[in-house]
Amino acid sequence: MLTNTTKSPFSKVSPLPWNAVNWTRGFWADAFTACAGDTVPHLQSMFEAKDISHVVENFRICAGEAEGTFDGTNFGDGDFYKWMESAMYSAAKNGNQELLDQLDDYIDLIGRAQLEDGYISTKQILGERQNNGIARLGDINDFEVYNFGHLFTAACLYKRITGKENFLEIAKKAAVYLDQMYQDNAKNGEVQTAVCPSHYMGLIEMYRTTGDKKYLELAKLAIELRDSVKDGTDDNQDRIPLKQHDKILGHAVRSNYLYAGVADLYAETGESEYKEMLDKVWRNLVDKKIYITGGCGALYNGTSPYGNFFIDQKIHQAYGYEYQLPNITAYNETCASIGSVFWAYRMFQADPKAEYFDIIERTMLNVNLAAVSMDGKKYFYENMLRRAKKLDYELIWPLERSEYILSYCCPPNLARTIAQSSEYAYTVSDDTLWMGMYGASRSQIELPCGASFTLIQDTNYPYDGNISFHIEDLKYASPDHKTPIYLNVRIPGWVENGTITIGGETNICLTQNDSQTYKKICINPDTVSDVTVSFDMPARLSTAHALVEETNNQAALERGPLVYCIESPDADVETLDDLLWKLDAEFTPVAYTIGGRDLAALEGDVYRINREEYNRDSLYQTLRYHGMSTTHIRLIPYFAWDNRGFGEMKIWMPVAYK
Repeated sequence: MLTNTTKSPFSKVSPLPWNAVNWTRGFWADAFTACAGDTVPHLQSMFEAKDISHVVENFRICAGEAEGTFDGTNFGDGDFYKWMESAMYSAAKNGNQELLDQLDDYIDLIGRAQLEDGYISTKQILGERQNNGIARLGDINDFEVYNFGHLFTAACLYKRITGKENFLEIAKKAAVYLDQMYQDNAKNGEVQTAVCPSHYMGLIEMYRTTGDKKYLELAKLAIELRDSVKDGTDDNQDRIPLKQHDKILGHAVRSNYLYAGVADLYAETGESEYKEMLDKVWRNLVDKKIYITGGCGALYNGTSPYGNFFIDQKIHQAYGYEYQLPNITAYNETCASIGSVFWAYRMFQADPKAEYFDIIERTMLNVNLAAVSMDGKKYFYENMLRRAKKLDYELIWPLERSEYILSYCCPPNLARTIAQSSEYAYTVSDDTLWMGMYGASRSQIELPCGASFTLIQDTNYPYDGNISFHIEDLKYASPDHKTPIYLNVRIPGWVENGTITIGGETNICLTQNDSQTYKKICINPDTVSDVTVSFDMPARLSTAHALVEETNNQAALERGPLVYCIESPDADVETLDDLLWKLDAEFTPVAYTIGGRDLAALEGDVYRINREEYNRDSLYQTLRYHGMSTTHIRLIPYFAWDNRGFGEMKIWMPVAYK
């Protein structure tokens, strides 16, 4: 969920209006088209299906318009609200009035299902009505407050896009109920921490949308009450007071949603202790616990690596120890990586450093897009970095993408994130436009200083490092007061060489010292209308910290912001385990098509180990070396894997140091 911080006093940059940027062609335009044309209608059919998710049917039963009992997941309501965000955004962008009308029908249905006191969570409404022992606010893992939070954000986005109040009125009623709950908690001391706390972001967005400070105060109270939880756990990040957090730990989705919400609160209040805490936890994540793909939350199940080991601290989809980053069993739930994008985006607005958009771009282009098939209709819940031919154990989730998975939170979360991807292109400060994610686009820019213009970005990024910007129709609120404006060009952290050309004349040479910074380019309204950026984009081998045990003496191949992998169809070997990198090999971009989508693969030579007298089933054996030969392979962007049938996949391979 993106956020509107235009008037947030402690945000140094602000987003543009929702419709200011439109992808025109290329990578992100293709991703948006697939999302709007395939993923959004596919998800709608899943939510409508009584025998699959049962989500819409639950609302109909609550509204008294159908017979039956609750079915599906506890968090199905919230997942449906996330889908509504993707639907309203893509429908408005594409002028799909039929879908907008359907959304109004869904909103009316949700309103009819809502109770008079504002409560809205279908499992509990039906449980109490049918007297089956299920009641509201008894178990945090029933996800009621999570459902509320996604209702808030969807309602605010609907108001932002359409100007209509109907969804927002439902959200306001729900917020009244939530406020009473938290006020009671504060009085009686019986406090529970809501899991996957989407409502922190949701309530602050309610404040930004309505201007009513009561929503900000409610969010502040909800966050402060975390410190009053009795017998808190690292699973919910409530074992120690919030301001004392200095490491990322516990359930990855809960962590990232929590810190994104606290970053929203900081943008409104400027409470320095929260910002200091966020900076510490962020550093722990990006320096020691994030995958090369941007995935996070490495462990299926774990125990807290901190605190008292004699207390039950079992944690699902957990952040483990520093550098604990397995490959085959990597969990990396899609919602966790999406949550890290939300968090990074808010950190950037508070403190606009290029590293935050490096993480956003790495995550969006690699692990997030890997979670959906090229046809937009199959999904990963977890995102491994290696798939073996066979395993002697069963993992929790399928090894291939599935059309429907029981925990269906990730597909609609991913859909809304891709649908809203154009909002990650730019942010603004007084007289400056800041570059975020690069992609061919046409944008209507209005700067707070009063300047407005059309900006055309043309590029084949992320497959090509050449990006051109053309400014048209530069106007000023006061025509007699023409002052320079600025483009803050983001230099990604992988850049080692490049140039910036201004007005066809001025060249700025980029070196490794410029990586992960911004270059401020002055645009004189009388002389400059074009800026061209060229980032050299050679393929490169990347290594991990020595304490990442599974990648010791191994490397991964990257080009620009993309991580590449190798699958079984890409090498003529019995198993990918026989391949090693050649340090002197050159990898060349080649055009390749997967699932009807054009992409840039890489081709080059690697070593193949000769495996004579080697027992592949033996746990240990004598090492016998029979030499190596050279073989030609192809690598594809990680996001495109698992679209050509079942087989092996690897990102990391051993390096032959010879």
